[in-house]
Amino acid sequence: MGSAMRILVLMILTLNMDRTTCNCKENDYTIPCSSALSEEDCQSLVGLGFNNSISIHETARVARDFGGMYHHRPAAIVYPASVDDIISVVRTAAMSDHLTVAARGNGHSINGQAQALHGIVVDMVSASMKGIQIFHGMGEETQAYADVYAGELWVDVLKATLREGLTPRSWTDYLFLSVGGTLSNGGVSGQAFRFGPQISNVLQLEVVTGVGEAITCSAEQQEDLFYGVLGGLGQFGIITKARVVLQRAPHMARWMRLLYTDFKRFSRDQEILISLPDDKSFDYIEGFVVANSNDSTKGWPSLSLSTDTSLNSSLISPNSGPVLYCLEVALYYQNTTDFTALNKKIENMLASLSYIRGLNYEIDISYFDFLNRVYGEEMSARATGMWDAPHPWLNLFIPKSHISRFDSKVLKGILKHGIGGPILLYPLNRNKWDPRMCTAVPDEDIFYVVGLLRFIQPNPGAPNSLDSVLAENEEILGICERDGIEMKQYLPHYKTKGEWRRHFGKKWDQILDMKRRFDPRAILAPGQRIFSRS
Repeated sequence: MGSAMRILVLMILTLNMDRTTCNCKENDYTIPCSSALSEEDCQSLVGLGFNNSISIHETARVARDFGGMYHHRPAAIVYPASVDDIISVVRTAAMSDHLTVAARGNGHSINGQAQALHGIVVDMVSASMKGIQIFHGMGEETQAYADVYAGELWVDVLKATLREGLTPRSWTDYLFLSVGGTLSNGGVSGQAFRFGPQISNVLQLEVVTGVGEAITCSAEQQEDLFYGVLGGLGQFGIITKARVVLQRAPHMARWMRLLYTDFKRFSRDQEILISLPDDKSFDYIEGFVVANSNDSTKGWPSLSLSTDTSLNSSLISPNSGPVLYCLEVALYYQNTTDFTALNKKIENMLASLSYIRGLNYEIDISYFDFLNRVYGEEMSARATGMWDAPHPWLNLFIPKSHISRFDSKVLKGILKHGIGGPILLYPLNRNKWDPRMCTAVPDEDIFYVVGLLRFIQPNPGAPNSLDSVLAENEEILGICERDGIEMKQYLPHYKTKGEWRRHFGKKWDQILDMKRRFDPRAILAPGQRIFSRS
């Protein structure tokens, strides 16, 4: 950065120092920030002397995320041209007493986790932080993998690997998320019962720690950092590249939805399916909860897989409860698969399940389109403005022994009329989660994913206002606390150190030790609100 540009940056930053609220509030949904940038920090930003781009004018763009509830404006955005630029940013922040650094992927955090109030946001999806290199493996002896830059989106990883006849094993439901982002959190979907979350399918990482050191780590090299960063909420390092496990890709998926009125039968079938040998079960297993109504968005009509099919509602008993349960499964196959044998296998697999005969949908779809199925929902939500409205999502992990109480107290209780978005409900096997990782999960062998994926109407005057929905989320957490329903938040959001300590439980000492070693000045991921600079 030339001397003239340094002077200009310093002048602009200094002029902005008196704007203690940053004029951040853009609509009724955002939360204004409130602190000033010191002259010392301005000087630190001016000292960023790398060759890539730094912007102080586009900060509003990264002060908002998919959640749309927090709006913390940074002092600058950095578009790194290389890992060296990220190292420079971290070391510059380390020389300041106040600056923090947040790595931002595609902006799909819910509660401002990738924001840095008056700090530096590193835009990881800039062109220089992308690239995918695929290794096919050598027969049975070596594992196929892809070396992927952290700024790549999973949808592009899928496209690139499919061209080579390969695919990652574990996914998220939505593919327009960055590799570094999901690996910093967990990454769960309907394949996780078999292969574990995305963080269980990584062979190696390249990381920039909070002391500005670039480290390559794996289960055999710097293993404490490797397991700490995977699911570590960005607290110990910024992931710059990941080596992701690949397997042979299928061509097609048989996608099915099966309806239940009884929770015990629904959960029993799910738990049996995730416990079967690979060749006896489906490749993807999830579940939904919908209102027992004909509402097109909250009730059973929302379960249809195509416009050509409809559900015979007369098969739903008038004595059914207020909600219905949908088991969603898929079986992958190749173009060369014998359809007679495929249909017979699926028929045998469905025979033992207790869904209501006649209340089911199925469709054959390409493997790519199946994994990218949420994209169509995104396009519909964008057309109505709901994609850009707030998303006060709440994601929980609930142990098997407590899920029935959650069903009766919450799903059949305050949520019986639906939430204006999907309610996910499906079990996972705990033995697919490496205990050396920082991600907090329940102690039982089987625990459930509960996802309350709310969409707020873009009209602030709509009945389900943001405030009322946030209050309902707090009520749900209060019910769990009061009724002894154990749970862990996934994509957690807490406001006090005590809440974080309770969340991590026996892993808290591990978290503290890792923080002291790899980010002792608490520079990284300030939006998580676990540690703060003092």
